[in-house]
Amino acid sequence: MSKLLLIDGNSIMYRAYFSTAYSGRLMQTKAGFVTNALHGFINMMNKIQKDFDYTHVLVAFDAGRKTFRHDLLDSYKDGRAATPDEFKAQIPYIKQYLDLMGIHRHEVTNYEADDIIGSMAQIGCDEKFETIDVISGDKDLLQLVNDCVTVHFTVKGVTELHSFTPDAIREKYETTPDLIPDLKGLMGDSSDNLPGVPGIGEKTAIKLIKQFGSLEELLARTDELKGKQKENVENNKELALLCKEMATLDTKMTDLPSIATLVPADPDLEGLKDLFTEMEFNSFLKNLAVTTSTAEPVPPVEVEVVTDVAVLNGKDFTDCALHVEIFEANYHRGTVIGFAVMNKKDAYYVPFEIAKQSDPFASFLASPAIKKEMFDAKRAVVALKWAGLELAGVAGDLLLKAYVLNPTTADPEFAKVALHYGTDGIQYNEQVYGKGAKRAVPEITVMANHCLSIVAGIHGLTQELSHALKEADQWILYQEIELPLTFILAEMEFNGIAVDAEVLKAMGVDLNARIEKLAADIYELADTTFNIGSPKQLGVVLFEDIGLPGKKTKTGSYSTSADVLEKLKHEHPIIEKILAYRTLTKLDSTYIEGLQKVRFDNGKVHTIFNQALTQTGRLSSTEPNVQNIPIRLEEGRLIRKAFVPESSDNVLIGADYSQIELRILAHVCQTESLIEAFNNDEDIHAKTAAEVFGLDINAVTEDDRRAAKAINFGIVYGMSAFGLSENLNISPAEAKRYIENYLETYGGIKDYMAHTIKEAKVTGYVETLFLRRRYVPEITHKNFMVRSMAERTAINAPIQGSAADIIKVAMIEVDKLMKAQGVKSKMVLQVHDELLFDVPKDEVETMKKMIKTAMENATKLSVPLRADISSGQSWFETK
Repeated sequence: MSKLLLIDGNSIMYRAYFSTAYSGRLMQTKAGFVTNALHGFINMMNKIQKDFDYTHVLVAFDAGRKTFRHDLLDSYKDGRAATPDEFKAQIPYIKQYLDLMGIHRHEVTNYEADDIIGSMAQIGCDEKFETIDVISGDKDLLQLVNDCVTVHFTVKGVTELHSFTPDAIREKYETTPDLIPDLKGLMGDSSDNLPGVPGIGEKTAIKLIKQFGSLEELLARTDELKGKQKENVENNKELALLCKEMATLDTKMTDLPSIATLVPADPDLEGLKDLFTEMEFNSFLKNLAVTTSTAEPVPPVEVEVVTDVAVLNGKDFTDCALHVEIFEANYHRGTVIGFAVMNKKDAYYVPFEIAKQSDPFASFLASPAIKKEMFDAKRAVVALKWAGLELAGVAGDLLLKAYVLNPTTADPEFAKVALHYGTDGIQYNEQVYGKGAKRAVPEITVMANHCLSIVAGIHGLTQELSHALKEADQWILYQEIELPLTFILAEMEFNGIAVDAEVLKAMGVDLNARIEKLAADIYELADTTFNIGSPKQLGVVLFEDIGLPGKKTKTGSYSTSADVLEKLKHEHPIIEKILAYRTLTKLDSTYIEGLQKVRFDNGKVHTIFNQALTQTGRLSSTEPNVQNIPIRLEEGRLIRKAFVPESSDNVLIGADYSQIELRILAHVCQTESLIEAFNNDEDIHAKTAAEVFGLDINAVTEDDRRAAKAINFGIVYGMSAFGLSENLNISPAEAKRYIENYLETYGGIKDYMAHTIKEAKVTGYVETLFLRRRYVPEITHKNFMVRSMAERTAINAPIQGSAADIIKVAMIEVDKLMKAQGVKSKMVLQVHDELLFDVPKDEVETMKKMIKTAMENATKLSVPLRADISSGQSWFETK
């Protein structure tokens, strides 16, 4: 028998987006493309396909914001917030996913998805389908329910569904499904901006329709009503009928697909693989059986497991591929499990317990003369240091090669990188170890097979990726910057930086006292106690109890995101208290408590620098994330007081590039006015204010300078007029005028932007001064929002990426000088444009000169590089 499944695509994708958007948890690719709606939609569709039995399926979408209902009522759906740009950009990919899955989708100009579903459900009934299931979050569709149509109303994504049959409708609404529009005519619908009759809510509407049988009968017998209710109904008869008409679905549409075409087609597995790869959906990739894969399997390796230390004495330790297997993700606390070695003569696996007993093997690892090709060498170097072994002679790092070639292909999971370059058959770590509570080290043969497949992959891909780097003119970037930097970072990670626990505890006491005071103030202003950290409870307090302006979303809750609250700051004193409460609780949990949790017994934190993660070339860090300490907030800056020298005989030296990205902008654009300003050491923001706003330099106010600074950095970061308007609290039109004046004043920047976008459309990428590439495939996308985002990325990437490259070069040069002079000082942190050093007091002046020399001579630009150097007893004091 035939079974029809009809899905409200608009409802599902909105739920997919907003289920995470309001919490701020927006998934993004390394390129910064937001993917949470697409990811959530795919998860929901997977659940639907698993839970429902069907032979025919259709996903319906609205064709646009305007429908025939707007002709009936201009204000229809007015008040709904504009669809966020990052959501709009995902919609084409959601539809692409359905096409690749072989699932038919349909939309019709001037109609809504509900009407398509209503009409298809009617056709299904006429053609005697055994079952017709409808999935949506829109109650309008409940009017379709009958003996063969069941509407499944989404509650939590699609993990919880309320299924409505005729009996369920009678139980909830005490009426029949066909009278749902009558109820809407009376009570209206705030989500669609249907007013209904004043004073009549859901309970009263149900009571009246139950009493009179229909809206029309009620309107014909208003003499039976009393008081204000009678007056309201009689004064709004036409409006009630209009609202009913608006809520009634069109079930007679003709512009529809033949129901015979709704049989699902076979999925395009290769296309899905490409989509999941582009969106970096690794979990979906793992579950996708790509039967048409063209990847070459890893050549079979004869597994030799060395279980006798004496066997290692006879091994030929020559240049090889080497893999070090570490169990935990945090390799500072990780367990080294074993080693896989492969050279021209041999391939073998050595458990760690055997290796650590062998002096020849330890000498092999530590020998700089024996060249080793690896994957993620930094991870191995640091983990082995903690285990008491040295690793040297690393001649190549496949992870860094992949990262330089294309950051989107780099991943700490070797299987993913190998698959991208055509090597299949390597298991994911999860497949080897399991996951969750069942995660464990497998028996030795399984471990050996896995490690030897990795080392064989490294051996097979090394030359291929080296050749690709040379073909792309990126060998120098890899060989002279990324590869030497990885060992500097390994040393920094292992050395760590001291954190004063007492300072953190004292700050925690102070913050908690302030948090409690804020909570008490909030409860007093709200005249009730509630969970301030709960968006749902907060929304009720703000928008219902207090009565601040706010609208419910399709999920039925209020948005209490930071941008919403910022716009309400002047509406009620509670808002500022809530924003402050959020800031302090985040600081307390993330940094005060967070730093204490990751502090080692040696009194230090040992962060992990992610060298092969960001698209721009910047480093990021985890456990702890030192890059994200919010220094724009006074409370955030104070957290730096806890970072101290490892000894009372030492101080910390901080070195920070001054306006490096603006200097790079002046260089790449060859804008004479900016070049002159930097060469003359002028105040660049004041100069910009004078030139863009047409002021005398002496008449520039602090507000003018602040606005100019926002424009300067906004241009660097590809900020839109809307973004600038939000930043400066001005209208988008005024912000647009500021940007236009800026680009007219600095014509070179406008030319650079146009040229960069033009070149990127031809090549598909942009480059930094050091030839690091940022791929922007979306720059020719047919969707305007997707294309615009890619254009902004193309403009920004060469600037931000060049800044990242320059500080990496500076780190390498400082390290060379330190080693040449044999100082005891240590480089301990890198945070964006800033370096931090732990320095004995008798080396302070020497180090300051070395650091300044290395940083200011890292590369030659049309303008001078400037580094500000300072020292103190904490990181806070170095600023």
